[in-house]
Amino acid sequence: MAKGFGFAHPLPSLPLHSVLYAPECPFNLISISKITRTLNCSITFFDKFVTLHDRSTGKTIGIGRESQGLYHLTSPSLAVCISTDAPLLIHSRLGHPSLSKFQKMVPSFSSLSSLACESCQLGKHTRVSFPKRLNNRAKSPFELVHIDVWGSCRTASTLGFQYFVTFIDDYSRCTWLFLMKNRAELFSIFQKFYAEIQTQFNISIRVLRSDNAREYFSAPFTSFMSQHGIIHQSSCAHTPQQNRVAECKNRHLVETARTLLLHSHVPFRFWGDAILTACYLINRMPSSVLHDQIPHSFLFPDQPLYFLPPRVFGCTCFVHILTPGQDKLSARATKCIFLGYSRLQKGYRCYSSETHCYFLSADVTFFEDSPFFSTSESLPISEVLPLPIISPPDAVPSRPLQVYHRRHHVAVPPSLAAVPADSPPIPSASPAPALPPSADLPIALRKGNRSTRNPHPIYNFLSYHRLSSPYSAFVSAISSVSLPKSTLEALSHPGWRQAMVDEMTALHSNGTWDLVVLPSGKSTVGCRWVYIVKVGLDGQVDRLKARLVAKGYTQVYGSDYGDTFSPVSKIAFVRLLLSMVAMRSWPLYQLDIKNAFLHGDLAEEGESGLVCRLCRSLYGLKQSPRAWFSRFSSVVQEFGMFRITADHSVFYHHNSSGQCIYLVVYVDDIVITGSDQNGIQNLKQHLFTHFQTKDLGKLKYFLGIEIAQSSSGVVLSQRKYALDILEETGMLDCKPVDSPMDPNVKLIPGQGEPLGDPGRYRRLVGKLNYLTITRPDISFPVSVVSQFLQSPCDSHWDAVIRILRYIKSTPGQGVLYENRGHTQVVGYTDADSSFGDL
Repeated sequence: MAKGFGFAHPLPSLPLHSVLYAPECPFNLISISKITRTLNCSITFFDKFVTLHDRSTGKTIGIGRESQGLYHLTSPSLAVCISTDAPLLIHSRLGHPSLSKFQKMVPSFSSLSSLACESCQLGKHTRVSFPKRLNNRAKSPFELVHIDVWGSCRTASTLGFQYFVTFIDDYSRCTWLFLMKNRAELFSIFQKFYAEIQTQFNISIRVLRSDNAREYFSAPFTSFMSQHGIIHQSSCAHTPQQNRVAECKNRHLVETARTLLLHSHVPFRFWGDAILTACYLINRMPSSVLHDQIPHSFLFPDQPLYFLPPRVFGCTCFVHILTPGQDKLSARATKCIFLGYSRLQKGYRCYSSETHCYFLSADVTFFEDSPFFSTSESLPISEVLPLPIISPPDAVPSRPLQVYHRRHHVAVPPSLAAVPADSPPIPSASPAPALPPSADLPIALRKGNRSTRNPHPIYNFLSYHRLSSPYSAFVSAISSVSLPKSTLEALSHPGWRQAMVDEMTALHSNGTWDLVVLPSGKSTVGCRWVYIVKVGLDGQVDRLKARLVAKGYTQVYGSDYGDTFSPVSKIAFVRLLLSMVAMRSWPLYQLDIKNAFLHGDLAEEGESGLVCRLCRSLYGLKQSPRAWFSRFSSVVQEFGMFRITADHSVFYHHNSSGQCIYLVVYVDDIVITGSDQNGIQNLKQHLFTHFQTKDLGKLKYFLGIEIAQSSSGVVLSQRKYALDILEETGMLDCKPVDSPMDPNVKLIPGQGEPLGDPGRYRRLVGKLNYLTITRPDISFPVSVVSQFLQSPCDSHWDAVIRILRYIKSTPGQGVLYENRGHTQVVGYTDADSSFGDL
C-alpha cells in the first residue's frame, strides 16, 4: 500500500511526477502509458533492451535493459526525493492541521521540522494563550457536553446564516456544529441534538456547560433541562476561561475556517461552508487530550475515518451532469467550487457560480492546484471571522456587548439548515439553490435594495470594506492608536511623549504655577496624566493630546474652591442662530482655544504636588470652568461685545451701520458669524492677542454636529455620532427597519423582566435624546422610552433597540434650514373653537 507520493529522477533527463511511495514493493515500477503522456516521448522495445526518445527533439532520454521479464533503466545512481510540494498539498487537503497532528496522520513526513504554509500564518496567528491547566475529562460519552454560540457574523452566509452553535462531548471531544440564522433557533436545535444522542447512542446528556448568555436561561430551555434531569452549569460573567473547552474549540474552528478561506481566496459569503468543513476535518484529527487518538474514531470505532478522500477546500472542480434529456453535444460536466463534505450522503458539496446551486455528487474531478477564485475576487476575511485576541489569565477580557434581536425566518432546505457537521448519516433532501453572490457596490453607507431571497444582506449596509471614506478612515485611525495605560508607557511612544512635552510647555508659558515651599497647614491636590486621541471630521487622527489634570475630587469646598458654575451655550440657541445664518447667508467661522482652562485666573490658592502653587486654573480643578469663562467673558467684552441675557454664552455686537457679529462659546469651541466681515476679522485678531487660538476656518463640526453650508441653506447632521452609538452598543451589524417604533406595541411600566443594569438603559436613552437635535423623526419614540428611566424592563430595551435599528437604515439623515429669502415666522394650527380669540 502506498504511504505517500512525490517525484522521482530515475535519470537526469527523466523527471517523473505523482510517483507513489510504497516501501514494501520490491521493485520500482513505471507505467508506460503514464510516461508517454507525461513526457511526450516514444518507447521502442527490442529483444534485450528498450529506448526512450523525446518526440520533439528526437534525442534518446533513456535506455533500459531486460532482466527477468522487466526492463531496468540504467543510471549511475537513482536520486529519488519527495516533492516539497507534496506535504503542502496533503496539508491543504486535511484542512491545514498543526505540524504535530499532520505528522501523526502522515508518518512519512515525520522528519519535517516546519511547514511553510502562508495561509496558516495569516489565519491562525495569535498572541499568547492561557496557561495549560489540569483538565478532568469526563469518564463516559455525553456525561458532560459543552455548548457555545458564535456570532453574529457581519456577513450572512449564502443561505442566510449568521450564527453557529457547537456541542462538544467532553469525553471524546467530538464536535457537532449547527448553523443558525438567529439565536432564537438555539432551543429547537438543542432538542433535536438531545433526541439524536438518545436515539443513536442510547445515552442521555447529564451535564450541559455553557456561558451565562440569557438564551440558556429562557423558560422553555430551563423547563426542558429540568424535565430530562440535565444539570446546567454556567460560567461567571466575563469569565470565558470557565467555559474553556467550548471557547478553545470555537477558536480552533474559526481559525481553521479562516485559513481555508484565505488559502483559496474564497469570498467570505461562503464562511458557513468553511466552518462546517473545518468541523468535519477537526473531528478527524488526532487530539492531544485523547493522547493523539482521533475524536471521530473514538466515538464511532466501526465507521471509516473518511467516506471520501479529502480534497483542497475552494479548489476548482467539475461535477458530472446527470440531468436526463441532455443534448448529445452539450457539456458533460459543470464547473464548480469545492465547498466541503456531506454527512448525509456519500458525496462532495460543490457550488456553481453560474446557476447559484449546490451539488452533492460523488462524480467529481478536482483541480486542487487551481483555486476557483482569484485573489482579486476575495475580500478581507477578518471582516467576517474576527482575529482572536487571547489575554493572560490575570487580565480577563470583557466580552463585547451581545445584542439580541429577532429575524424573519427564511425557508431553506432542512438538510442544509440543521445538519450537524458530525452526526451519523440520515436521509436528506436534495439541496436547494443558494443565493447569488453580491456584486461589488460603491461606497454604501446607505440603504440598499432588498431581495426576496436574501431580504437583508448585511454587507449592503455596514461591512467595513464598503464604508464611506471618512468613517472608514475614522475606524482605522481609532484602531491604530491605543491609549497608554501608564506614564511610563506613554513616554516610550514618540507621539505621546511629544504631546506631554507640548503640554508642559503650554503650562510653563501660561505661568500656571510658581514653585514654592508647601505652607504649613495647607493640603495638596494631586495630579495625573490623561491621554486623548483627537479625531477630525474626516476620520483622520488630528493629533495626540496629553493633559496634566488635577485630582479635583480631593478638593474641599470653602478651602480649595468656592463657586463652580460655568454657563455653556444652549443647543436651542445654537439651532436658532444657524437658522438665522441660513436665512441671511452669513458665513460661519470656528475657532479653538488651545489649553483653554490654563488661561483662567484662580482666586483660591491650591497646590499640585508638593512644590507647585497654582496661579491659573488647571484641568480637573472644580473651579477651572468658571475661571476660564470669567476670563474669556472679560476679553470679549473688552472688544465691545455684549452678553445676551437669555444665554450668557452668546455675545453680540452691532456697529453704527447696523451690521452685527454673533459669538457662541462652548468651553473652548467658538463659533462666530454675522454680517460685519471686517469686525469679525478684528475680533479674531483680538482673541489671538490674548489666547493661543487656532483658526479652524469655516464651521464644519461643532458639539458632535456636522454642519454643511451652501446657497440653499445649512444642513445639520450627526452621522458620526449616530455611528458611534451603533458601534458602542454592538449594533453596527444589526438588521435595519423602516420605522422607529412598532405601532402594534404599547409600552407600559413594569412590562417584562427588569433589566439587570438600568444605568446602561439610561445612558443609551440619553445619547438618543442628544441625537434628536438633528433627528426629529425619532423625537417621539425617544420621549416614549424616556418615560421608563426609573425602572426599565426588557420590553423597553427592545423598543430602544428598534430605534437603533431604524437609525442604522439612515445614519446620515439630518435637518435642512432653508434659505427662503425672508425671516417671516410661519405657523400652523388645527381648527379649534378658541381660534377666534387669538
